[in-house]
Amino acid sequence: MTRSSSAPISVVLAGGGSAGHVSPLLAIAHAIKATVPDAAIVAVGTKDGLETRLVPAAGFELAFIDRIPFPRKPSLDLLKLPTRMNRAIGTAKAILRDANADVLVGVGGYVCTPMYLAAKSLGVPIVIHEANTKAGMANKVGARYTSFVGTAFAATQIRHAHLVGMPMRKAVATLDRATERAGARARLGLDADRPTLIVTGGSLGALRINKAVAASLDALAAAGIQTLHITGKGKAVETASGELLSAPLYQQIEYVDGMEDVYAAADLLLCRSGAGTVSEVAAVGLPAVFVPLPIGNGEQARNAAELVAADAALLVDDASLDAAWIAEHVIPLCLDDTRLAQMGESATQLGIRDAAESMAAMVLAASGK
Repeated sequence: MTRSSSAPISVVLAGGGSAGHVSPLLAIAHAIKATVPDAAIVAVGTKDGLETRLVPAAGFELAFIDRIPFPRKPSLDLLKLPTRMNRAIGTAKAILRDANADVLVGVGGYVCTPMYLAAKSLGVPIVIHEANTKAGMANKVGARYTSFVGTAFAATQIRHAHLVGMPMRKAVATLDRATERAGARARLGLDADRPTLIVTGGSLGALRINKAVAASLDALAAAGIQTLHITGKGKAVETASGELLSAPLYQQIEYVDGMEDVYAAADLLLCRSGAGTVSEVAAVGLPAVFVPLPIGNGEQARNAAELVAADAALLVDDASLDAAWIAEHVIPLCLDDTRLAQMGESATQLGIRDAAESMAAMVLAASGK
């Protein structure tokens, strides 16, 4: 059903699949509503992505479009691509028309290519946010049709790039780690005064990180460091006999809902270097040890490069992370308050906290409203 055009602005936001797309999409949506409370917002994703849970939970309407992967090799899927794409563009046009869209915002992912092509066909202005240092295919397509392109990293190569930073939740963007530390540690069940290492491999976990930390627990405890290990859903670390791994000054949990508490509680974070994580630790000034995901095209190492070069973070290859590396590098760093403070300050100098607001302003400018 076609919506009324009474809203001061109608915005369709496209992207999904992973938290790396959904999180900035929602941050932009909230920033638009904060600027224009009566704005009409519709998000577009697929039926098998995280957006099916996260978008409705955030209070926004969600429309669906078929997932259109781009085969890299000749195959039956490649032959079917034109038909699938035309069908998806038709669906995209219907979504834009139903919403009386004044502007389309894309954050990347499979759904964005047909949405960009539909918007171009209908004359709907396009705004793009590219989260990674290596721009994705969909956003490269969309950038042909607009000059409103925001990037999370200065190094990103894409047409009409404007550095805005990574749109993030208000609770993270406005976090004061020092003020919130005591409360965050209490909520996470941590001692208020001990040196604190928090380990996370992201929502899906990271086997190499989990194994290296499990092998380091005696050394960490001997140094007086408490460790909170966020293993990832379904990735609990168990002993050889199948029991949940336990050790002095160590606790594990599969998932933390609200990373602002993690950022406030940690003296040091051991983690992957997805674009969102890198941007958030910089924004809040948290020293980190990055272990880039070893698959893909190396984008996670590129994401971390600026912070590493500024001595705001350390980086170790996935294959090199083991108990010996943690003993040599992580434990001394976690006990060095002076260096941690210097790293945190260096991170803060590179962090951007107002990216969501910058993107909202870009959306309003593109719409002409």
